[in-house]
Formats: sequence, structure tokens, C-alpha cells
Amino acid sequence: MKEEIKIPHERVSVLIGKGGETKKVIENTMHVTLHVNSKTGNVEIEGEADKVFFAKDVVKAIARGFSPKNALLLKNDNYVFELIDLKDYCRNKNDLVRVRARLIGTKGRIKTSIEEATNSVISIYGWTVGVIAPLDTAQDALHLIHMIIDGAKLSTVLHEAAVRKRERNMHLWV
Repeated sequence: MKEEIKIPHERVSVLIGKGGETKKVIENTMHVTLHVNSKTGNVEIEGEADKVFFAKDVVKAIARGFSPKNALLLKNDNYVFELIDLKDYCRNKNDLVRVRARLIGTKGRIKTSIEEATNSVISIYGWTVGVIAPLDTAQDALHLIHMIIDGAKLSTVLHEAAVRKRERNMHLWV
């Protein structure tokens, strides 16, 4: 089976890696073959259907700003990749700048709090917010992100994140 996706030109070098190292790691880990056109940003993923399905998310995650290390978390069946298109929520570039700033927070505090509370990794890239998280906390991460996009007070989001983190930690002890 073959799937083709297009990635931003500036992310092609990240996908390939120094001397093709990252590309090889993805191919070996995901059991697929990647054909990358560095001029157009087209990436063809070739392999068995189930392997291509998961590898496609890894390539998409790298395309949306995640490091290859974080994108490869998706090789585990219990991790998911979710992408929120901010064009659905922002009317213009000023709205985008405001929402991105709120999602990141001063010195990255909001983003980090959501990541810690949900054991997730978040990437804010262009008009998108990407989330890589375990299945059991992905909805919590998305909920917290949507609270911010919808204009909730950041103190409310931080409180909610702390509650989610406490709940998650309590389940680890049981």
C-alpha cells in the first residue's frame, strides 16, 4: 500500500535528519519505506496497510512541529495524534496570535501545565495545535486546549489541569 502526504518545506530536513538518520529510524521502527521529495515536500509512505496507517501519523506529527523522538511515541498502540485547525476558531491573524499566546502562556507555563497534567506533548505550529497523548488522557488534553481557545480564564484552565493531574496520579497509586 502507498500513501502520499505533503509536508511543509521547512520540515523536510527534520523528517530526513542528518545523513538520512531520522528517515532510517522511522522506516526501521515503523516497518515502512519513505520516499521524500525535498523540493516539493511530498512524502510517499509504502508498506503494509496497518504500518502505513501509523507511519502516516508519525510523518504528519513531524510536519506539524513535533520532534522525531516525540512523533515516534505514536508507534505505541496506546498513543494518539490529534490535530486542531485554528482556522476553525480564529477569524484572522490577530485572533491566531492571541490564541497561540494564550496556549503557550508566559514562559510556556500553560502549555507545560497541560502537558504535565495529561502526560502529553503539544506542538503549536502555524495555524494548528497538535497533541500526542496516551489514549486515556488525550480527551483531557483536548478539553483543556479547547477551554483556552474558547476564552476561558487561564487560572481556570490551570486549576482544571491541576485537578486532572491529581486524578491521574491517584490512579497510579491504586
